[in-house]
Amino acid sequence: MIHTPVSSRTKLDDVGTTIFSVIGELSSRYKAINLSQGAPNFACDSELIKGVTRAMENNHNQYAVMTGYGLLRERIAEKIQNVYGRSYDVEREILVTASASQGIYSTISALVHPGDEVIYFEPSFDSYAPIVRLQGAKAIPLKLQAPDFGINWDEVRATITSKTKMIIINTPHNPTGQVLSQADLDELAAITRNTDIVILSDEVYEHIVFDDKPHCGMATHSELAARSVIISSFGKTFHVTGWRVGYCVAPQALMDEVVKVHQFLMFSADTPMQYAFAEYMKDPQTYLHLAKFYQHKRDLMISSLADSPFELIPSSGSFFLLASYGHLSQEKDSDVVTRLIKEQGVATIPLSAFYTDGTDNKVIRLSFAKDDATIIAGAQALCRARFD
Repeated sequence: MIHTPVSSRTKLDDVGTTIFSVIGELSSRYKAINLSQGAPNFACDSELIKGVTRAMENNHNQYAVMTGYGLLRERIAEKIQNVYGRSYDVEREILVTASASQGIYSTISALVHPGDEVIYFEPSFDSYAPIVRLQGAKAIPLKLQAPDFGINWDEVRATITSKTKMIIINTPHNPTGQVLSQADLDELAAITRNTDIVILSDEVYEHIVFDDKPHCGMATHSELAARSVIISSFGKTFHVTGWRVGYCVAPQALMDEVVKVHQFLMFSADTPMQYAFAEYMKDPQTYLHLAKFYQHKRDLMISSLADSPFELIPSSGSFFLLASYGHLSQEKDSDVVTRLIKEQGVATIPLSAFYTDGTDNKVIRLSFAKDDATIIAGAQALCRARFD
């Protein structure tokens, strides 16, 4: 170990190792079935691999255009126009990023300033608040209303101040699996009307909405589209989370600022992957089939858990299903997760990990972004769980 004479002052004094790393290490030690990680354990389409290989062999191995490979941006614009009926300028309003996470960071860094306030909703993806704090701004969490985990719009209205610069939305939602409705969009539009509030909309699961419901993203609402930066993920859509390519779209005035940060943070995303995605997206079914594909997995998990002690909270989208045990025990959710790994050999995530204050609703999160055999084996292990 190298000892340094340098004294540094932390910007994130309460941030340590994430729960995902802790659970991952424990799962590895006990060789547990992995229902914890929101990443597929099955292969992507071999055509994508061939596309990347072709791009490399054709010497597309240097920096891409800073805002992204032109044909890929055209494909993104076509998709949004065809699916959501919204037109974005290919040259000025679409940015390919090195992961959705980088798009989120670039957006918050570009548009949030010291002293600003940013409203977001818990339970939440764990990066939002730390990124806001790194800008010298204040992250204000509002709790989704258990057990349905809907947004209390009256609470949002009461929380907005003259310092509110951004509201972060996530739909379909990680970790609850809930989705926004048209009524929710209308509420958000009314709340932000005649303000300078920006909407950062994390829509990485946009194509994974179940039961024939539409994806009510910001691009479907003209008033919200005009004030939103929308984030999406090729990794989530095409089962290649390790490739780390995403994109964001926004009105030019907002995108101009996001691009300023992006060019110094990353400059451009991986070139061969961009070529492969552009080729692959010629067929819209490559992403339009996802709802049916993942609904099968959701339903398989639900049916396989029919004899478990858990009460399942309906999932309307994403990779995730919540399971409640509060009717049986008041054991801490983190203790339940640890015990399930050690006793039943199955890894899940405690919902309390998605709250800054550790709120414990006696709920765990399961991921069904797995092959069918893993879903069945994990569910069978959970059916053997006992609560005294």
